[in-house]
Order: sequence, then C-alpha cells, then structure tokens
Amino acid sequence: MMKQEVCMGGEAGQGHGAGSPAEQVKALVDLLAGKSCQGFQAPQTLDRTPDSLQEPHGNDSRIQRHREALLSRAGGSLELGVPSPRLANLLLVEGPTDLQLQEHDFTQVEATRGSWRSAKTITLNGLFLPLSRVSIPPRNSITIGVAGAGKTTLVRDFVCLWARGQVGRDFSLVLPLTFRDLNTHEKLSADRLLRSVFPHIEESGPDVTALAKVLLILDGLDECKTPLDFSNTVACTDPRKEMQVDHLITNIIRGNLFPEVSVWVTSRPGAAGQIPGGLVDRTTEIRGFNAEEIRVCLEQMYPEDQALSDWVLSQVQADRALYLMCTVPAFCQLAGLALGHLGRHRRGPQDEELLPPRTLCELYSWYFRMALGGEGRKGKGSPRIEQLAHSGRKLVGTLGRLAFHGLVRKKYVFYEPDLKAFGVDLALLQSGLCSCFLQREETLASSAAYSFSHLSLQEFLGAAYYYNASKRAIFDLFTEGSVSWPRLGFLTHFRSAAQRAMQAEDGRLDVFLRFLSGFLSPRVNALLAGSLLAPGEHQGSQLQAAQLLQGCLRPDVAVCARAVNVLHCLRELGHTELARSVEEAMQSGGLAGLTGPPHRAALAYLLQVSDVCAPEANLSLGVSQSVLQSLLPQLLYCQNLRLDTNQFQDPVMELLGSVLSGKDCRIQRISLAENQISNKGAKALARSLLVNRSLTTLDLRGNSIGPQGAKALADALKINRTLASLSLQSNRISDDGARSMSEALAVNRTLSVMQLQKNTIGPAGAQQMAEALKQNRSLKELMFSSNSIGDGGAKALAGALKVNQGLESLDLQSNSISDAGVAALTGALCANRTLLSLNLRENSISQEGAQHLARALRTNSTLENLDLTANLLHDQGAQAIAVAVKENHTLLSLHLQWNFIQAGAAKALGQALQFNKSLISLDLQENAIGDEGARAMASALKANTALTALYLQVASIRAPGAQALGEALAVNRTLEILDLRGNAIGVAGAKALANALKVNSSLRRLNLQENSLGMDGVICIATALSGNHRIQHINLQGNHIGESGARMISEVIKSNAPLCTVEM
Repeated sequence: MMKQEVCMGGEAGQGHGAGSPAEQVKALVDLLAGKSCQGFQAPQTLDRTPDSLQEPHGNDSRIQRHREALLSRAGGSLELGVPSPRLANLLLVEGPTDLQLQEHDFTQVEATRGSWRSAKTITLNGLFLPLSRVSIPPRNSITIGVAGAGKTTLVRDFVCLWARGQVGRDFSLVLPLTFRDLNTHEKLSADRLLRSVFPHIEESGPDVTALAKVLLILDGLDECKTPLDFSNTVACTDPRKEMQVDHLITNIIRGNLFPEVSVWVTSRPGAAGQIPGGLVDRTTEIRGFNAEEIRVCLEQMYPEDQALSDWVLSQVQADRALYLMCTVPAFCQLAGLALGHLGRHRRGPQDEELLPPRTLCELYSWYFRMALGGEGRKGKGSPRIEQLAHSGRKLVGTLGRLAFHGLVRKKYVFYEPDLKAFGVDLALLQSGLCSCFLQREETLASSAAYSFSHLSLQEFLGAAYYYNASKRAIFDLFTEGSVSWPRLGFLTHFRSAAQRAMQAEDGRLDVFLRFLSGFLSPRVNALLAGSLLAPGEHQGSQLQAAQLLQGCLRPDVAVCARAVNVLHCLRELGHTELARSVEEAMQSGGLAGLTGPPHRAALAYLLQVSDVCAPEANLSLGVSQSVLQSLLPQLLYCQNLRLDTNQFQDPVMELLGSVLSGKDCRIQRISLAENQISNKGAKALARSLLVNRSLTTLDLRGNSIGPQGAKALADALKINRTLASLSLQSNRISDDGARSMSEALAVNRTLSVMQLQKNTIGPAGAQQMAEALKQNRSLKELMFSSNSIGDGGAKALAGALKVNQGLESLDLQSNSISDAGVAALTGALCANRTLLSLNLRENSISQEGAQHLARALRTNSTLENLDLTANLLHDQGAQAIAVAVKENHTLLSLHLQWNFIQAGAAKALGQALQFNKSLISLDLQENAIGDEGARAMASALKANTALTALYLQVASIRAPGAQALGEALAVNRTLEILDLRGNAIGVAGAKALANALKVNSSLRRLNLQENSLGMDGVICIATALSGNHRIQHINLQGNHIGESGARMISEVIKSNAPLCTVEM
C-alpha cells in the first residue's frame, strides 16, 4: 500500500533521468518511501520566518529534544517539510462520499474522471484552527486520499514544519504515530503507547495532560491490522489499562482517553468510514494532480532528454484511461518510468514488440521489464536471460503468493512472520528485482514492516501468481487451507476469480481481475514470456474468458461498478467490440436499439473513459427510462449531461431529481430540451435544486412545465445558490410564470442567464420582470424574444434599465415593439452603462424609431452589439444610423439585414466606415444596395482598418460591384469574412475577386454560393488560391458546374490550398 507521495522536485526529477534502470527503480522506491523529496518551492501560505524551536513550551528542553528527534528521524535535510502547493492546500470537504467509501481507489478516479470535488481549501497552518471567529478548533480531524496521493508525505512535512516552529504553533507537542508501528503491539495502555513509542520522553518527562495543547497523529488507518469497531468496543478512561490496540485507538478518538488531545487521522477513503461521522469534526482531502502537474511531473523525470520527455507525455495523453489514472501522483511516476524505459528501447514507430501500452496490464508489464534492467526481452537463451527468467518466476511464487493472499484478506502491510508464513525467502528481499516491488520500513518497535510500493503493484503480482498457480491448483485458490470443491483447468479458476470479484462489494478485487484478464492478451504474454509468464500459456482461453466475463453482466436495475469493471477487463483482454459498437451508436444517435445488460454496462463504461463523452455525455435521441435508470450511479459524475429529445416524462424527472439531490453529484450542466416534462416533473427538479450544490446550467427548452412548474423552480431559486443559467424557452409559462420568476430574481444573487423565449408572456409579465431587474444585480443575460410584451412591456423594461447596472444582454426579438417602445428603450440607453448587446430584430421599428436609436448611439458608450434585422428602417432610417456610427466608438456589431435599404443608405454607411474605428461586423444582407452600394462598401474597405466581417448576401450585386470589391480586397488588410451568396457577379466578378485573392493576405472565409460563376468563374477562383495560403473556407455551391466539374475543381483547390475547406 503506497503511503508516500512521489515528488516533482527538480533534483528528484534529475535522479530519474539518468543512471541504469535499476538505479531509476531504486530512486522511484526512495521517492515512494518519502526519502528524497526535494525541489519544491515553499508555498506562499507558510510562515518563512527563521527556524525556531522556541515556541509554546519551547523553553522546556525535553520538548526541544523531541523536536530535534523528529527532525533527525525525518533525515535532517533542510528541504524536508517544504510541501508542494498541492499538499499545502487541502480540500475542505464534508466527509467521504458514497463512492469513496464503497469502491476501489482506481474506480473512484475513473468514475469522477480524475476530477476532485469543488470545495474550499485550507492551508496546513490552518488545518487545526477554527474556521470562523465563533467556531472552535476541531478535536478529531481526518485527511483522506487514494493510495499514492501523498498522505504520509503530508504528515512528514507537517511534523518537520512544526518541529521548526513554522506551523501548528498552538501545539506544545506533536506525537506522530503510524498504524504500521501500532500493528507490532498486541496490547497497549495509553501511557505505555506514548512512552514506548517515544523513548526520549521518559518517565520523568512532561505529562501530556499538563501541556497546553497536544496533537496526536495516526497515519494510515487503512493499514490497521484490525478494523476499528466503535459499536462494540468497551469504554475505558484509565490511561494505564492494557487493551487491544484497536480498542485503545477507538477510546482515544471517542475522547474517553486524552480528551484534551487533538487527533489527526490519515486514511484511504474506504477505511475512513470506520470512524462514525459524528466523531469527526473536520475532513480534508488531498487532491490529485491536475493537467499541468502531470506535465511537470513527467517532464522533470527526464530533464536531460526533452524528446523522450515529450514522447512520454504524448503517450500518456493518447489514452484517456491511463491519463485519468495519472492524476494519482504515484501512478504518474510509475507510468513515466515504464514509458521512459520503453521510449529508450524503441527502434522505430513500426516496432511491433515495442508499441506503446494502451492497457493497464501492458503498462505494468513494461514496469516489470524495466525492473529486470531492460534484459527481460526475448533472447536466445543466454545464461543471463535464463537466470533472470528463473528469478522472475521465483518472485511470482513467493511475493506473488504473499500479494494475492494479502488482497484476499485485505492485508497490505506485512511483517517478518507474515513473510515466513507464505514461504518468502528473506534472502530474496535483498535482490534488486524484489526491491522494485516491496519496500521495507523500520518501525519504532525496532522491527521491519514491508509493503508493496503501491497497491496496484500488489494487485499485479497477485494476479500473476494466480495466473501461474491456476495451471496446477486442484482446489480453489481463494480458499487455500480450507475445504473446497476441486477446480481443474485455468478457465475454472478464472471463473472463480470473476465471481469473487463481482461479489466483493468494496471492489478490492477489481484491478486484480483486470490484470488477470490482461495476462491473456497476446501483447502482454509476448512482453512477459519467459520472465513472469510461461510462453503461450492459456492463450487458447482468451475467447472463452471474454465470453465468461460478458456472462457476468446481469440485467440488474442499476449498472454497478463491478459491471463497469467487466468492460475494463474486456479491454485488457483486447475484446473492445462491445464498447466500440456502443460508442458508434452514441455518435450516430442510435442508442435506442441498445438496451441489453452488456450494452448498458458498456454505456456506463464509456461515460467514464471515452473521449466522446469527455466534453459532454450525450444521451439524446432514444434513451429509454429503463436504460437511464440503470445508468444513474454513473450519471452522478458526468459534469455535462445532454438528455434531449428522449420523450422523457415526469417519472424520469423523479429519478434525475434523486441524482441531483445526492451529495456525490458532480453534474454541472444538464439539458432536458424537447422532452415531455410537465409541472410535476418541474417540481421534482425544483426539489433537487433546494439541496444541489453542483448544477450551474439547467436547460428545459421545449417542454410544458406551465406556470405551476415555473413557480416551483422559482421557489427553489430563492434558496439555491449555484444555478447560473436557466432556460425555460417554449414552456407556456405565460405572465403568471414570469411573475414567479421575477419574484425569484428579486432575491437570487447567482443566476446570470435566464431564457424565457416563446412563452406567451405579455406586458404584465414584462412589467413584473422589470420590477425585479430594478433590484437584481447578478442577471447578465435576459432572453425575452418571441413573446408579446409590446410597447408597454418595452417601456417597463426601459425603466428598469435606467436603474439596473448589471444586465449585459437583452433579447427582445419579435415582441411587437414599435417606435414608441424603442423611444423608451433608447432613452434608457442614454443612462445605462452596462448593457452590451440589444436584440430588436423582427419588430416594427420604422424610420422614426431609427432616429431615436441614432441619438442613443451618439451618447451611449457601452453598447457593443445592436441587431435591427427585419424591421422597417428603409433608407432614411438606415442613414440616421449611419451618421451615428460615424461618431460612435464602441459598437462592434451592427445587423441591418432585410430592412428595405438601398444604395443611398449604403453610401452613408460606407462614408461612416471610413471614420469609424470600432465596428468589426456589418450585416447588410437581403437589402437591394446593388452595384452602387457595393462600390460604397468597397471605398470604405480601402480606408477602414477595423472591419473583419461583411455580409452582403442577396444584395443585388453584379459584376461591377464585385469588381469594385475586388479592387478593395487587393489593398485591404483586415477583412476576414466576405459573404456574397445569392448575388449575380458572374465570370467577370469572379475574375476580379480571383485577382484580389492572389495578393490579399487577410481573408479567411469567402462565400460565392449561387452567383452564376459557371465553370470559367470557378476555375478562376480555384487557380487563384495557389498563391493564397491564408484562406480557410470557400463556398462555391450552386454555380452550375455539375458533379464532374465540382470534383475536378475540388481537387484543384486541394492541391493549391490543402488547408482550405471547400464546399462545392
């Protein structure tokens, strides 16, 4: 069981970068044992005052000697006790989650995709301090972390920092103990515990109870040989009474013994559940590596070989399953060593034997080969090879048996009597090969404790032992020493292992079964043949083992973690057909027909490890209620979940509500658009929002929640403090629903986006919303389009905008707003200083309204986006807007599509663009500006240096207009998008644009769809691209060149501009 964190420091990293493989492994083992952890920068949160031992009670020479003894025991290095920022800032959590309490460490990492809970952090210096002025310091604290996360390293760093007077100054005495030390005692009293473990504190030493404040550290609860039983342990308050060690610890934690002493326990999450939650005052968690820390860790392993370092990182990133596990620091180091060894021996990318590992067993096989010093590859029977092969097989027969039975008995720390009981030759412990897997640690009782360098290495060797032993075992290996039915043949034993793993509710045999399955893989067998495995053994069993594993997938109500592990085992075997077929169905929207237990398990597996599901788990289009119900345990950990168009009704919302209410829930965004959810379903979701603290985005577009459903959600929003975006588009909430939402907005301070489009909301609902906006400061975006608020609603919202200083985007598209409403809104724009985007498209704004908008644009200095599409501006209104644009310095985007604009307004806009330095996008499509208007735009482009997008679709432009634009493009250096779709520029226009493309260096996208170019015009454009390597997308559809012509032109463009995407 790995208890120490692998360091990422520069010196430690350099140690891995050079030397023989044996030296590399020794360096890894030293790192895992916490012997060499240098190079970290001190975090800002630690007190960097000069070392001092004169803290509270520092004048007591015995306390000072105790501090010195702790530093001496740690090695005395000045670098010790300088934790990484990751260890110096722990996550403050409520307690272990159900997943952490019930599942294997690997399963925890995979299910949560290597992410950690969103939580506050706490520094080492504040670990035992009150969280507020009115709270009290914790007595019992527990820190959890998966194997290899760095719990023992954290304790060591804290103890060293305390001994130097840098943290924990409130404590007069810190007494660090490990359960490895405690396991050496059968019975202890509380007094003898302290005095026997710390011999420098003699009988005449300080009385613990007399000191101001004492911290007792109990490191490694998961390694306690006897589980703590708080229900049946007899209470004891006599510190001199001898008792079993587990009873002693239980009484100390309960406060029956040393009630004034603070207790800090570290543990893997599963074992932390032994302590009742009511006795734990503070729980912290050590998070894993993030992406940057993984990169730094792997880079620092090979500082002298950047190419190798880059290759190792690329291989880790190439496989999501392995990359997720690299969030565990110890695994990251192990993977880096194995891949580094492989990278140094690769002769070329086509070397079949040396292909990069893509499964867990392949990776650990390379680690084993590295442990052999690189000599484990197949040879021609040299004495050295034979000697190493014999050593490898002997290792499996001794340490492998120890590892296997330790897994079965949940035993992860061993002592010399254990080694002798399992036939381990103590002389073998001196071999370099053995030291790569087993680490020795002296206990305070002058005896040695042994443990595998990491839990996964114990599982790997245990599986190797079982794999080899099954060929000769005639009884069940899991019940060795007791009566069992005869079992003959490898498959019989494999079935037994699979059944045991499926029955183990804590998942302790999951990874063991993965390794056992992996040994059947041809690649793994080839890697280990002659060293760890007999060549070709059990190879005929691969298909039968895969069938046996799939037979373990039963039609349970929910897909459990054991079923997901079966898919991991199939991947180790090389049987990925099931997962691949389900993944293809996900991508094509064909999940409706995949409802069997194997498909459900594969879907649950993909939710964890598939690249397809990484950004978003898309279960739209055909997932049934029963399938969704079976996936609930996995949905908890999907950060982005899309369940659109599944015909889900209210009962499904009850299920999802239970998921969202779970304390383990990590869902941040969920989309339920286009289902059949009514007010009952909305109420179920609303109940979950009362307790949920992860969801930030809820999309209920296209349902039928009505006013009652809206009210339930609004009531929840009055309490919820995490939801930031809510979409109720097309839900028939009407004015009553809008009133409920406005009441929520009046008190809610976290919601920033609300979408209420297409909800039959009238002036009354808009007025209620306006009143809420006068009080609300958090809402940034309000989507109110396709309702019927009219001028009355617009005036009410205008009144709110004069007061509100938080709203940044207001969408009032298609709301029957006329000039009177616009006059009110523009009046508000003169006073408002926060609104950035205003959408007024598809209303009834005429020339008069445009005059009001123009006046506002002259004075407003914040509005960046204005959409007036599909109104009634005509030339006069657009000219007024143009004059304002000439003076405006903040507008970035202006949409004037379909406004009956002609050449006169286009000229005015062109003149404005020659002076405007802010506008980057202008949309004039579907306005008959003609060639004259195009010339005006061209003149502007020759002088303008800001515009990057110009949309002139269906603008009655012919060849002369295109020729003018071509001349402009020849000199313009900023325009990136030009859209001329649906005009009639012909061959002459195409030639003009082609000439421009030969010299233009800024254009990225050009749309010439439906422009009567003909073959000649298209050829001109295609050949011009040979000199233009900047253009990325060109559309030439609808130009009457036929299929054969399209293919030919497409090939020409691909050869001239290979990076350009062509639509023909």
